[in-house]
Formats: sequence, structure tokens, C-alpha cells
Amino acid sequence: MLYNLIKFKFGLKRFIFLCLYLTFSNSFSQTESKLVDLKQSANEFVFDIRYATSNNFTKEVLYDCEKCLLLPEVAEALKNANYYFCDRGYKIKIFDCYRPLSVQKKMWTKLPNPIYVADPAIGSIHNRAAAVDLTLITLDGKEIDMGTDYDFFGKEAHIDNYNLPKEVIENRKILQEGMIQFGFATIQSEWWHFYSKNKSGSPILDIPFVCEN
Repeated sequence: MLYNLIKFKFGLKRFIFLCLYLTFSNSFSQTESKLVDLKQSANEFVFDIRYATSNNFTKEVLYDCEKCLLLPEVAEALKNANYYFCDRGYKIKIFDCYRPLSVQKKMWTKLPNPIYVADPAIGSIHNRAAAVDLTLITLDGKEIDMGTDYDFFGKEAHIDNYNLPKEVIENRKILQEGMIQFGFATIQSEWWHFYSKNKSGSPILDIPFVCEN
């Protein structure tokens, strides 16, 4: 009798675990299928996905290929923001979009400073496919002076630092005010980082990039 009871409880635990695993896996798969590949769905942007190269603060290639994946609502808002900027003589150049949690962990080992790199124990909004790193260029491809390069970790990149040339301050203002109109928010330490306020609580993902051969 005791043996049968133990066997039943052990079997029940395995059954519950299996149900939870299948539920999680199904949810995970459904979330993956909902991400929009912006490079495939829009050609109005310029892409410079730095983590697919060694031209980033880690000096390592972190992505297997150049991808820009976002939640559909975030992708749509970004497209609308780009139309807004195009009407004013600019277009968006993208540095980073969705970032797998496994990559976030690698970044954290290189720079465990939550001012500039989100602690993977909490997760970045990039890991939720709801954040994008970007700048503006002119319609003919000229870089706009934002004061620092992408992923410059220091006060010169802070959005509340006004000890900068007037042109830089004005360029950042154009970028920030335009993005805010379409539901994006900023963070204090990075002029290039914008996230969707409505989707900042979306699930953290660790979906690897599927690269075309």
C-alpha cells in the first residue's frame, strides 16, 4: 500500500511537471512566431546591427547573423516613427532590437554595471523584444552628430547632460521627441535606447536567431 502511494505521488509529480513544461514550451513557441523580422517587413530603415559584428563594446561577435526582431506592436510603432522622421528629412538607423537572454548574460560578464547593461537576473527590455537602439541619419545617408558613438558608456551619452555642443543637443531633442510621440520611452544613460512603454512587461525570451544559409 505504501509502495503504491509513493509510486502514485511520484507519477503525479512527473505528470504535473510534464504539463507545465508543455504549457511553457507552447507559450514560448507562440511568442517566437509572433516576432516581426523588421529587415524582412520594412525596407525604409538602415541597419547596423553591431552585435552581429565585433564592432561593439565586448569586441566579440554575439549574434550569429544580423537580425532585428520585435513584437508586432513595437515594430509597427517604429515604422510609424520612421515615417515621421522621413517627412522631416531623416530616417532611422538601427543598432539593436531583440536580444536573447543568453547574450545578455555574456554582456553582463563583460560589464556588470546596471547603469549600462541590464542584469540578466532581471532582464533587459531588449530580451522582451520591446526595445530598440537607434540613431538618425539624413535621407542621403549622412550621419547625424549625437555627441558619442553607440554604446559609449559615460556621462557624454546621458540624455540629461547638456554640456554638449548646441547641434548635438538639438539632434538628440529631435530624436527623443519624435520617438516619444509613438509610445517610446527613454533611459537616462543612453541617448540611443528606446523602449515601448506598453510592452515593457512582456515575457523575457531566449530564442536564438534563425539564420539563412
